[in-house]
Amino acid sequence: MKKIMILGSGELGKEFVISAQRLGCYCIAVDRYPNAPAMQVAHESEVVNMQNAFELKDVVEKHLPDIIVPEVEAIDTETLKIFEKNKVQVVPTAYATHLTMNRDAIRDLAAEKLKLRTAKYAYAENLEELQKAAHHIGYPLVIKPVMSSSGKGQSKVDNESQLTHAWEYAKKGRGDRVKVIVEEFINFTGEITLLTIKQKKGKTLFCPPIGHIQEDGDYRESWQPFELNDTHLKKAKKMAKAVTDKLGGSGLFGVEFFLTKKEVIFSELSPRPHDTGMVTLISQNLSEFDLHLRAILGLPIPKIECIGPSASAVILSKKEGVPKRYSGIEKALEVKDTDIRIFNKPMAYPSRRMGVALALGKSVKTARKKALEAADQIKIHFK
Repeated sequence: MKKIMILGSGELGKEFVISAQRLGCYCIAVDRYPNAPAMQVAHESEVVNMQNAFELKDVVEKHLPDIIVPEVEAIDTETLKIFEKNKVQVVPTAYATHLTMNRDAIRDLAAEKLKLRTAKYAYAENLEELQKAAHHIGYPLVIKPVMSSSGKGQSKVDNESQLTHAWEYAKKGRGDRVKVIVEEFINFTGEITLLTIKQKKGKTLFCPPIGHIQEDGDYRESWQPFELNDTHLKKAKKMAKAVTDKLGGSGLFGVEFFLTKKEVIFSELSPRPHDTGMVTLISQNLSEFDLHLRAILGLPIPKIECIGPSASAVILSKKEGVPKRYSGIEKALEVKDTDIRIFNKPMAYPSRRMGVALALGKSVKTARKKALEAADQIKIHFK
């Protein structure tokens, strides 16, 4: 039995723990707040500041896991490097975890070292540098904290008058680095996530492309498969393999791309299951969480099969408070081939993801409609 420590215990960590327990693993869920979703299903849990090297070191030494699986960005990666040197498996590697938790590092790797097509970009560590970078790149543009996730601190800027607000908003993003990436706005026709699986033994595998819609940099809908012509799919796979080969290790990566009529443009990469990949809970024979686990453990993945056109739609909170109950689940499940996942987060706030609706359909259009309607049925009650 492998002992796995999950650093970050949100909804993605929860589904990973469920997959791990099904194959006999012992799981310790760690996060900065108690009763996080993955803690509710893990064997043990710990509340620590994962950016604090001493707290992180103490919790790892207390439990002595065989494998450490980072599920969030806000982690002291230097501590992970120390444990990796002491023969603890860090997923995919401590090096990869460090790079991908900092947008500047992964962007420089992709654009400068691997020469992948990316949006034009620059960095800024204060408002004056931001103004210079914006003038160089031109409007409209996108501003993101170099360390963040799920769109935290990200904004689109159309003119100079919006820069100060964007800078202040970006500083509220996750992480401890007051640095932003200033990026050319791509007038894309679509966005996709290409789930890429690096195996310990065997070739790199890919799931069918997942289309998604984001608002304020955060995912709202995803669907699979996304119709992509063969030329663009081959280019996306080539870029995804190039960057994941460079990062090394094993596991599932969520590689994001912008699409235009003529180009496939590398956007970002996560070295773990991706929020848009939650659709795989209904769309595939093996979910992204099953695939991540199998790759980490070196277990066979004989076939990845897409069951049919599928979609996911998030269930958002409209207010802040402690959720007491959810209604509308029965109504949502009356529709054939729909499912609901309530994350059971102990605290809600406006636009926080509290669950996801999943649906199969005869077409992607039908599946998306069903998922959105199911999500709309769910109400959060605070009394």
